[in-house]
Amino acid sequence: MALKQISSNKCFGGLQKVFEHDSVELKCKMKFAIYLPPKAETGKCPALYWLSGLTCTEQNFISKSGYHQAASEHGLVVIAPDTSPRGCNIKGEDETWDFGTGAGFYVDASEDPWKTNYRMYSYVTEELPQLINTNFPVDPKRMSIFGHSMGGHGALICALKNPGKYKSVSAFAPICNPVLCPWGKKAFSGYLGTDQSKWEAYDATHLVKSYPDTQLDILIDQGKDDQFLSDGQLLPDNFITACTEKKIPVVFRLQEGYDHSYYFIATFITDHIRHHAKYLNA
Repeated sequence: MALKQISSNKCFGGLQKVFEHDSVELKCKMKFAIYLPPKAETGKCPALYWLSGLTCTEQNFISKSGYHQAASEHGLVVIAPDTSPRGCNIKGEDETWDFGTGAGFYVDASEDPWKTNYRMYSYVTEELPQLINTNFPVDPKRMSIFGHSMGGHGALICALKNPGKYKSVSAFAPICNPVLCPWGKKAFSGYLGTDQSKWEAYDATHLVKSYPDTQLDILIDQGKDDQFLSDGQLLPDNFITACTEKKIPVVFRLQEGYDHSYYFIATFITDHIRHHAKYLNA
């Protein structure tokens, strides 16, 4: 599959690149960002996937989080895809900020007119890793995932739906129980229809209850002053309770004074890179 390089910038001894390709799953052109640390020049490195939140593209994380130095030090290739298909000419795809363009929710849609293009789950878990493994110096057996908000939801469900696929998972302010929050109800009803059993298949709080293996250490950072926490969009307590009942280890850190922004992410990103490096470089 042909990759077209859009940009390349030297950063902490490595290269921050952006590529475009024709996606088979999404049936449109997609961009992804990839950071190649200095170690990638001499051998295969672990791959760490970042999933961004609502309204984001592949650019937000690479320009705002400040992750490059830690990724360089730990020798991690970091991949950040876009958050949805784009330019599919679906009626209503650009009408609101929390559904359609920029809001793929990392599900495989089953409803018309979304099901043809909106297959972000399969894109993130299958097509993109295959593309990365084929074209870049990564070790396909050492892969982890993290994300923010809608992308935190995405990271958690990808790890929980694929035991053993990812060495570790972490999230910033994830949407933990989307079947019960306004964002999730809107997105899931549009992409997945009215059958709520389909919704539960993409809900971390429900997925953890049937997770077959406790060998998954989860790290979650949540800003205490996050407006979406107080608005009931994130519902981390429900997820923590489910993990506790299942005896799945989760470190949940409620950070005093922090909000939902990339200032919050930039503050704690090094901790998350270190969390993943512990498992990826073991």
